[in-house]
Amino acid sequence: MQDGTYDLLIAGGGINGAGIARDAAGRGLKVALAEMGDLAQGTSSASTKLIHGGLRYLEHYAFRLVREALAEREVMLRIAPHIVRPMRFVLPHAPGMRPAWMLRIGLFLYDRLGGASSLPGARSLDLRGDAAGVPLKTEFLRGYEYSDCWVDDARLVVLNAMDAAARGADIMVRTRVVGARRDHDVWRVLLRDAQGEREVRARALVNATGAWSPSFAREVLHAGAPPRTRLVKGSHIVVRKLFDHDRCYIFQNIDGRIVFAIPYEDDFTLIGTTDLDYSGDPLQASASETEISYLLDAAARYFSHPPQRDSTVWSFAGVRALYDDGAPAAKDATREYDLALDEAGPLRLDIYGGKITTYRKLAEAALEKLRTAFPMMSSRSWTGSAPLPGGDFPAGGQVALQHDFAALYPWLDGRILSRMIRSYGTLTADVLGDAACAADLGAHFGAGLYEREVRWLIEREWAGTAEDILWRRSKLGLRLDAAQREALAAFVGGR
Repeated sequence: MQDGTYDLLIAGGGINGAGIARDAAGRGLKVALAEMGDLAQGTSSASTKLIHGGLRYLEHYAFRLVREALAEREVMLRIAPHIVRPMRFVLPHAPGMRPAWMLRIGLFLYDRLGGASSLPGARSLDLRGDAAGVPLKTEFLRGYEYSDCWVDDARLVVLNAMDAAARGADIMVRTRVVGARRDHDVWRVLLRDAQGEREVRARALVNATGAWSPSFAREVLHAGAPPRTRLVKGSHIVVRKLFDHDRCYIFQNIDGRIVFAIPYEDDFTLIGTTDLDYSGDPLQASASETEISYLLDAAARYFSHPPQRDSTVWSFAGVRALYDDGAPAAKDATREYDLALDEAGPLRLDIYGGKITTYRKLAEAALEKLRTAFPMMSSRSWTGSAPLPGGDFPAGGQVALQHDFAALYPWLDGRILSRMIRSYGTLTADVLGDAACAADLGAHFGAGLYEREVRWLIEREWAGTAEDILWRRSKLGLRLDAAQREALAAFVGGR
C-alpha cells in the first residue's frame, strides 16, 4: 500500500467484487477487497450455475442484455475452460404453453444475437426417438435443443480473486467494513477482523456487497436513499440423478416461469430456480418447503419418474438485489445492472443487480465510471483475453489435460483426477506437487479429498472452514458423511 493509501477499496467478495478487483489490479491500481465472510459465501455460490444469454429475457425485449451475455459466453469458454463447459439444453414443447412458432423465433434470435459462436445452433427434436425423450412423459413428442454453458460459480469468484492477488491486490476475507467516512480526498475505512479493528485509506470505494448493497449504503456509508432495489430470492434443490445423458432440460411451468434440470456433480440433478420477493437477512435465506414442493411439482409435470421429497439431498437459496423497475412479479424484474456513482468528494460506486455471465463487463463499466479518480489508469480492456488461473489450455482441452496428468499421476483414481482438473485446470500439478503415491497426499477425508488439497485451499484460496471447502471450493459435502465432515472440520480448525 503506497503511502498508506489504496487506490480502490472494494466491499464485497462475490463475483462483482472479485471481478472488479481483478480488472483494477491488472490496470495498475492498488486494490483491497474486504469480504465479511468467505468468498462467494452469498448469492455468488447460489446461482443456477449457468453462463447463458437468458433465453427467457427475449420475451421482455432485453436484447442488449442477451446480446452482451451471449458474447460473454464465448469469452468465458476461452478464459476459464476448466470451470466452464458447453451444454446442450432440451426444451420440450408443452401444449398450452408458449406456442411452437414463438419458441422457433426465440431460438432463431438467440443463435444470432451474440454474433459468431463456437457452439452448435438450435435444432428441432423428435423426442419419441431421441435419448432426451426417454426420461420424459410420453405426451411430450417434440422439442428443441440449443447451446449454453455451465459454470462452477463459486470457483469463478475464487479464481478472479486469485488472479487479483497475483497482480498485487490485497484480498481480505472475514473482514467486515464497519465504517467509512470521507476525509478530504480519501475515504477512511474502518475494518474489523478476528484480530480487531484497523483503519485504512482509499481514494475510491466500491459497494459490491450484493444483497447487502442497500443496507450497506444506509447503515455503513450513511448515504442517502439508494436506487430503488428489490431483494429477490432464488432457491434450488439437488436430487439423485434423474437421467443418464449429459444434456440439460429447460421446462416451461404453468405460471410462465422456466425451471432447469441440470446434470450435477456426476451423480445428481440440480433443479431450479424460484423467484420470490424477500425481506430479512440474506445470509438466513433458505429454500422453503413451499419452494421445494414447487420445484418438485415442476419436474413432475415432465419426468415420467419424477423426484420425490426424500430424494432431495440438498437445497440452497440466494438473494439478489435487483434494480426495481416496477415489474409486478419478481420473475419479471430486470436483470440489468445499475451503477450508482456518488461524486461528492472521493468517489463511491454502488452496484445493484447484474448476472454472473456478465460480471466481467460490469467490472469494465465500473472502472470506466471511476476513471476521473484515476486518470493514469490503463484504458486497455484485458480480462477477456487473459486466462483465469488454471485456464491456460484450449477450450475443449480437458480430455487431453486428463491424459497428460494421468501419465504423471498414474496411481490417482481417474474420477478424482477429473474432479481436480474441473476445479484447478493446469494448477492441478501445483496442488498434487511431487506426490508419487496416495500416501504422499496425507490424510484422506473421504470422496478423494486429501490433506494436500485441503492445505492448498487454505493456503492459496482463503478457505477457513470445512464449509468453505465442502460447499464452495468443491461440492464434496454431497459425498462426505457426518463423521468425515467432522474430521475435516477438526483438521481445518486445528491449524
